[in-house]
Amino acid sequence: MNRLPALAVAALLLIGASDRRSGYDDASPDTRAMQDDDAANPAFLWVQQGEALWSEPAGTTGKSCATCHGDVTTLRGAATRYPAFDPQRGRLVTMEQRINLCRTDHMGAPALAWDDDRLLSLSALVGLQSRGMPLAVEPREPFLSEGAALFRERMGQLNLSCAQCHEERAGESLGGSVIPQGHPNGYPEYRLEWQGLGSLYRRLRNCMVGVRAEPFSPDSREAAVLALFLAVRANGMRVETPAVRP
Repeated sequence: MNRLPALAVAALLLIGASDRRSGYDDASPDTRAMQDDDAANPAFLWVQQGEALWSEPAGTTGKSCATCHGDVTTLRGAATRYPAFDPQRGRLVTMEQRINLCRTDHMGAPALAWDDDRLLSLSALVGLQSRGMPLAVEPREPFLSEGAALFRERMGQLNLSCAQCHEERAGESLGGSVIPQGHPNGYPEYRLEWQGLGSLYRRLRNCMVGVRAEPFSPDSREAAVLALFLAVRANGMRVETPAVRP
């Protein structure tokens, strides 16, 4: 494995472990209560759809997710490790991409679009199996350094970086809402502003549009390395999938 020394990794991450706050901590009591109660959490509508899809054959092989993996509980801990390096492809793979690779490589089924409810449902179902476990994403180079650089790069017509909001001004108020530190430990998550479930990529795309920048494509190297940096930055935090956020 190509791992950075611990001190080198720490130098890339501006927020210390003791100072990290989940978006849950910045949410209102009503929003936290919604996340805490599976019966009230709207994201569980997608989880239920994911449970049905898990055993549903798809593609030319007639296989389902359950054909290879058995019960979905066998994937407990899987979501704590993504994005991960795929040695066969020589690149990073996100959880959503892994699901699509299973579809195309083993099921003979077409890949699902990033905003497809079926992909979100399967991602939420798999992520739920790791709820409460600490993130433990490998700080793989050179991807980690690339992601760290993107996090600090000013973008768009507003000339803002991710770090300016989610590091320097985290905890302050913007439009009546608390600016979060931007940890990805709850994705896919239900956002009240979306009135639906969304991926981390959707959040990144919205931020880039907000600063008047051209968004990265969902399957781009840029999107993957930024997701890796955010995940490593959150290592040790508990998985909350499917989270609820404002």
